[in-house]
Amino acid sequence: MSHDPSPHDVRSAFKRELISANLWRTRIVVVGTASIAGLVVVAFTWLAESAFAQFNKIADFAWWVPLIWTPLLCAAIVWVTRRFVRGAGGSGIPQVMAALDPAISGGRRPLLVSLKISFAKIGLTSAGLLGGLSLGREGPSVQIAAGVMLAARRWLPRGSGISAHSLLVAGGAAGIAAAFNTPLAGIMFAIEELSRAPEQRNSGLIVAAIVLAGLIAVSVHGNGPHFGVIHPGPIGLSLLWPGLLAAVVCGFAGGLFARVLIASLRGVSPDLPTRWRARYPVRFALGCGFLIAVIGVLSGGATYGSGNEATRSLLENEANVPAAFALFKFVATWLTAWSGVPAGIFAPSLSIGAAMGQNIASITGYPYSAALIALGMVGFLAAATQAPLTAFIIVMEMVDGHSMVLSLMACAVVASTVSRVLTPPLYSALATIQLPPRPAHPPSAGEPPDRAS
Repeated sequence: MSHDPSPHDVRSAFKRELISANLWRTRIVVVGTASIAGLVVVAFTWLAESAFAQFNKIADFAWWVPLIWTPLLCAAIVWVTRRFVRGAGGSGIPQVMAALDPAISGGRRPLLVSLKISFAKIGLTSAGLLGGLSLGREGPSVQIAAGVMLAARRWLPRGSGISAHSLLVAGGAAGIAAAFNTPLAGIMFAIEELSRAPEQRNSGLIVAAIVLAGLIAVSVHGNGPHFGVIHPGPIGLSLLWPGLLAAVVCGFAGGLFARVLIASLRGVSPDLPTRWRARYPVRFALGCGFLIAVIGVLSGGATYGSGNEATRSLLENEANVPAAFALFKFVATWLTAWSGVPAGIFAPSLSIGAAMGQNIASITGYPYSAALIALGMVGFLAAATQAPLTAFIIVMEMVDGHSMVLSLMACAVVASTVSRVLTPPLYSALATIQLPPRPAHPPSAGEPPDRAS
């Protein structure tokens, strides 16, 4: 005989949800910190874009100036990172994923995510753009916002139910939402990449925090699509063959890109460059910076920075992007990441995919290149990250591609599937590198517990 569920006590629920002082304090702390995280990412965006604008002025002085400026600044960034804030190196997403590992205690988590690392990440990533390195700010925004959100735990009341895991997930997703002006992409990123054990009780509050951080960015930058509105032409059977080709080719290229990054950053290969990187990291960064500058000179400056300008030019059908841009940007982004500077790959991946889509449009003779450029963007990003839903939503929102919803989604799934054949997931693999050494003995009884874990 089944038992009826206990009746819902409206009075108790009212007191619990609307009168509890601790619950309101929890809400205020989480929502307030999410707002601050969104503002910090907005400020970081402004600083990063200003830094790259200054690099362009430096590069305009003479074509050879980046051959000196870029390697020197790359080496200086790596020296500062390794000397003072090792946790700020790389993308930032692997650090947040590693910090979510249940084995990481509160005492070891600040080595990966903290306010100190967040502010160092802002300065060092902006310095990378000041040097013209091929990097994006979206991955670093994840670590920056996660560090801000994690700092909120000291203000939460006991028994709030908001754990360090929840704050890290909210912060990382808020970083994506604020960086791309796409709150929905932030939520999907939390589900697809960060969340391993979602807590149902506070899921609504966490989602609200993610959305609020994204809305902060939207209120500052406006609600228009990042790359404008594309005109993909008719979406029909004529797009099937070139679209499938774009998905497979970008899936292979994105998977290869992730495989090369994993192999390079693990540092276990016996080859000479890997040994040189391990023994002389600053000198190695100097060499990487020089090669990045050489590629920039050969590409007419197109490969410097995040690649957003090149992506926008391709979508607007301008002819100032070289035909070999995809290859140049692929190598420049790999060298930037390999050098050890704080650097994201989202924006460079979008530009590589956009160039590949343009090349496929030229090869196949498809008349509506904007459609294939958008498919190339989502295909390469989905393959590189193996996060197809996040990639699909990001690209759809950035180009206002709602008329291509099914095409973009199908391309992301196909490209991600091709990538999974070639390589393990990029961020999960890099997260294992970021995990600090396990202690030889468990914490002693005198050590304070991690209340927010």
